Amino acid sequence: MITPVILAGGSGTRLWPLSRKSYPKQFADLGQPDTLFQATVKRLAGQGFRRPILLTSEDYRFIVTEQMGGAGVLPEAIFIEPEPRDTAPAVLVAALFLHASDPDGLMLIAPADHAIPETQAFRAAIEAAKGAAEAGSIVTFGITPDRPETGYGYLELTGDDHPSDAPEPLKAFVEKPNVSRAKQMLASGQFLWNAGIFLVSVRAIRDAFEQYAPEMIEPAKAALEGAEQDLGFRRLNAAAFAQLPKISLDYAIMEKADNLQVMPFSDGWSDLGDWEALRRITDKDEQGNALVGEATSVECEGSLLWSTTEGQELVGIGLENIIAVAMPDAVLVADRRRVQDVKAAVTALQEKGAKQANHFTRDHRPWGWFDSLAMGPRFQVKRIVVTPGGQLSLQSHVHRAEHWIVVEGTAHVTIDETEQMVSENQSVFIPLGAVHRMENRGKVNMTLIEVQTGSYLGEDDIIRYEDVYSRK
Repeated sequence: MITPVILAGGSGTRLWPLSRKSYPKQFADLGQPDTLFQATVKRLAGQGFRRPILLTSEDYRFIVTEQMGGAGVLPEAIFIEPEPRDTAPAVLVAALFLHASDPDGLMLIAPADHAIPETQAFRAAIEAAKGAAEAGSIVTFGITPDRPETGYGYLELTGDDHPSDAPEPLKAFVEKPNVSRAKQMLASGQFLWNAGIFLVSVRAIRDAFEQYAPEMIEPAKAALEGAEQDLGFRRLNAAAFAQLPKISLDYAIMEKADNLQVMPFSDGWSDLGDWEALRRITDKDEQGNALVGEATSVECEGSLLWSTTEGQELVGIGLENIIAVAMPDAVLVADRRRVQDVKAAVTALQEKGAKQANHFTRDHRPWGWFDSLAMGPRFQVKRIVVTPGGQLSLQSHVHRAEHWIVVEGTAHVTIDETEQMVSENQSVFIPLGAVHRMENRGKVNMTLIEVQTGSYLGEDDIIRYEDVYSRK
């Protein structure tokens, strides 16, 4: 049995504006039946797998549980990382957790944001790699390259003859190359893309940390032993976790270990690390254009036009090799050759204080989500969607009053000492300072329009008295 260890705390920015820190690509709607996170969870579930261990951040904890519910998979544990420390600390915590109960078991370390369309082929590759992992090797999965890609790291093979359906020794890790070097490596046939996926026994990865990064063991133990249970999550001890270095698993362990093997995989993989990668896997017209959402191409070639908003038409005229992405609050237009620079654009937006750098107009909460429809002096209009069983905190506001109009479902509303049911086409007024709460006790989403009026309308104007999600 293999325990999946799924790393779901990343906040990739190269797919901005579709992926942002508040709701990154592993959870985003990419036009597929499942999100990348859900597809990863499903791919590593069922026969041969134990329930997964997940590591994520405070910001994504409720998104993780919601999407796991949608995928129909129960976790063994969800650990909350107090701050981003890269992949090595997260993997070590998972290994120490498993070592207490199953030191000889196998763990599959996998990012949550990779696309692997051929699930059965990938599971077959995992099965083929099990023997080497059980024998004490660290098995990494190498992707057979089909182009001189400069956005990935590479794995160099020994050049010796080995069966294509079994692991083989790894000669070296190679950093992301320039175009010339990437072409040479592709032509040699001795290099694979580094997928960052590893199959290893719990004992072997723990021993590797003992040998190559011993200074990490005690702080990781302290972070795990000091973890606090919070609803369905385990919050790692912040003070101890902060003592761990910010370092990737590759740098901390893999580039030093001498027991590495590579399992080649040739049946499709992408880390969807940028817009060019997403364009590559999207259906295209005869001119090579990928059109998603309400998008129209007029004499365009080799371009991606992606519109996310119903009722908003994106039109490209005479474009060649252009990425154009339209969202309600941000638009990206880029040369396909410059998609790696999107991250720099996000940095520029952060420096100028633009909210769009990190946040969407839609704000996800444990009870559902809301977005702002209109805002002006002393007023704001929001759409609020509360999922079945969702419950907002018991709260009050110092600077604003609210008017709620239910347009779908039924809201159970508390205002001071009064409780009432508010159904479709009914409304209720919450005076400034009133203690209030809203619940959805039904079986379908409840949607309402909220009109706020007052001198200050920020999200921090809130006093919480009770909260089922243990928020402050």
